[in-house]
Amino acid sequence: MENNKKRTAIGAPPEQVGYANIVSYGAWLGIAIMLITYTIYLTEIIEPHIPLKDVPKYWSLPVHDYVHEAGIPVGWEWVSLLGKGDFVNFVGIALLAAMSIICFTAILLPAYIKQKNWIYVGIVVTEVLVLVLAASGILGAGEH
Repeated sequence: MENNKKRTAIGAPPEQVGYANIVSYGAWLGIAIMLITYTIYLTEIIEPHIPLKDVPKYWSLPVHDYVHEAGIPVGWEWVSLLGKGDFVNFVGIALLAAMSIICFTAILLPAYIKQKNWIYVGIVVTEVLVLVLAASGILGAGEH
């Protein structure tokens, strides 16, 4: 089978370079967000759900007890606490976790549709559906 795809100067197809660029920028953005939000948490610019001075009393608890005693929501319910200094940290982590879905839908899917590469379109769509299903918590795996 002949490969008629355009390649960049480094020999990679444009969609691979685009994917790598988005992952690179997204990773640095996620890290920057985590640094900023961690500073917000440490300085208590935004009031935390659990005050920093109270954190040590929860360290030795099993996860189930910690979640119960600290009033920590499970699953995606953490989003309801984004206004708290200790939960705003999750924004950068969520961005990093979402990078594959972002790249698949913004870079790979349009490229493969344009190329009429329907097998890869199917693989990308399936992968996105699996990742979204796993992240949704519908399956209940990993909940405390």
